[in-house]
Amino acid sequence: MEEKQQVSEKAPNNVWTTVKNYCKLYFVDAMSAMAQGLFASLLIGTIISTLGTQLGWPILEEIGTFAKSMAGPAMAVAIGYALKAPPLVLFSLAAVGSASNTLGGEGGPLAVLLIAIVSAELGKLVSKKTQVDILVTPSVTILSGALLSYLCAPAIGSAAHSLGQLIIWATELQPFLMGIFVSVLVGVALTLPISSAAICAAFGLTGLAGGAAVAGCCAQMVGFAVISFRENRWGGLVAQGLGTSMLQVPNILKNPRVWIAPTLASAITGPLATCLFRMEMNGAPISSGMGTCGLVGQIGVYSGWLSDIAAGTKAAITPMDWIGLILICFILPAIFSLAIHYLVEKLGWVKKGDLKLDI
Repeated sequence: MEEKQQVSEKAPNNVWTTVKNYCKLYFVDAMSAMAQGLFASLLIGTIISTLGTQLGWPILEEIGTFAKSMAGPAMAVAIGYALKAPPLVLFSLAAVGSASNTLGGEGGPLAVLLIAIVSAELGKLVSKKTQVDILVTPSVTILSGALLSYLCAPAIGSAAHSLGQLIIWATELQPFLMGIFVSVLVGVALTLPISSAAICAAFGLTGLAGGAAVAGCCAQMVGFAVISFRENRWGGLVAQGLGTSMLQVPNILKNPRVWIAPTLASAITGPLATCLFRMEMNGAPISSGMGTCGLVGQIGVYSGWLSDIAAGTKAAITPMDWIGLILICFILPAIFSLAIHYLVEKLGWVKKGDLKLDI
């Protein structure tokens, strides 16, 4: 009887562990990989194209266009890599990514994420199960992905686009409250082991909402970089300020109060970006979730300015544009984070060494 009771107690635990593992695999690992695929295609292509335009080098513009056109395949292959797909499944996902991203329209990244996961898992089920694996595995992967793309990608893309437009519309309507909401939410996602860049890309966050997202991400990265400078010095400043604030996750788990300063800073800079400086992100949506990582967020804002000028919706880049960008992305996050962290330390909630990185 005791043995049966022990088995029944373990079973729910095992099921729960399995569910958590799959959730992490699909919604953390796969999303993070998708963001890397987007970075290696759409985002870097946009940067190269912008450089080509500014320098007057058509060859760079053409190379950038090639890179941007491969966004769907790059995302799908990256997702397959995160799912540890066998080679034939992995390579076949390029076609799946192309189909789902194209048919998904403006919400293509979310369509790619969902459809690539399903087709990768179906491909893994048949991989190396027959003597004609070289025919069966690619056929199952590509056909399942293509059929799902025809059936589901337009609806998924439309839903993602509609939700993104709702957030953008709400931010235009209520820039103060939505500036806080978007800034804090996306900034928190950037620091957690989930992809803020993938979230912004999936929902197409641009305009004022994109500007608030940039503000939130910068507040987290610059905030953690400056408040932990005492412990981590210049290496930590660069690693967090130009790399990722995700490095602080182990310290956040030990003492969640170390997160107060950057998060409250994002709640301040978000509405300042939307209400005072009217800072918009009209470049690639993925840039909205990158913050100061490689200065991608700032390059995205700049490329958006150029796009607006080319489209005739913006006359020129003004000094106020540059002042707002520098203040929101670098100076104000540092000042607010340091001031709030000082108060947190005075309250005894955080002590020296709580932000030390193992780098």
